[in-house]
Amino acid sequence: MKPLILEYLWTDLCSKYTTNEALIKTSFEQLTAAYNEEGRHYHTLTHIRNMISSAYLHETLIRDKDAMLFAIFFHDVVYDATAKDNEEKSAAAAVDFLHKINFWGDEIDEVAALIMATKTHTAGDNPDTCILLDLDLEILGTNEGTYHRYTQQIRQEYAAYPDLLYNPGRKKVLRHFLEKPFIYCTETFREQLEASARKNIENEIATL
Repeated sequence: MKPLILEYLWTDLCSKYTTNEALIKTSFEQLTAAYNEEGRHYHTLTHIRNMISSAYLHETLIRDKDAMLFAIFFHDVVYDATAKDNEEKSAAAAVDFLHKINFWGDEIDEVAALIMATKTHTAGDNPDTCILLDLDLEILGTNEGTYHRYTQQIRQEYAAYPDLLYNPGRKKVLRHFLEKPFIYCTETFREQLEASARKNIENEIATL
C-alpha cells in the first residue's frame, strides 16, 4: 500500500463523517509528520500500511471496520521509546480528532479502548481487540529475514540504551510472549503465524 493510497484511504474514511476537507488534509499531514519523526525506525507509516493491508485481508473477521482503521492509524501516533504513556497519548489524540469529525460517541470510546489494549496486549471482551492485537504482532511470525530487520529497527529505536540495559529488557518482553498459552488471539493468526513467531522469538533471545 503506497503512501498515496494510504492518504486516499484516510480521506475516504474521514469523509464518511465530515465534509471539512481542510481538516482531513491537515490531519493526514500531522499523522505523516508524527510517523516520520526522527528516531522512528519500525513504528513508522510502513507499520501502519502493513497493518491496514492485513486488516483488509482479514476484514471478514472485523466487526467495526471504521473503528479498527482509526485505531490502526492512531495507535502509535505518539511514540517515544523512553516513555511509558505512549498509548494514553495516542488514544487521547484519536479521541480529540474523532470528536472533530463527529464520529459516533460510543465508537470513539471503542477506538480509545482498542488503542489502549496495545499497551498490555490483553484482548478483553471485544473481538475486534483480538484482531487489532494480532495485526500489531503479525511481524513476530514473519520470515526470518523480515523478522531480523524488525529486531534491528527496534534496537535502533532504543539506541539511547546500552546493550547492558536493552538486552535484559528485551528478553523480558520476549519471554512474556513465550509464557502465554498463545501469542495470537485468533485461530486464523494462530494457524498461520504462531509456530513461526515462537521460533523467531526463541532465536532472538538466543542472540541477546
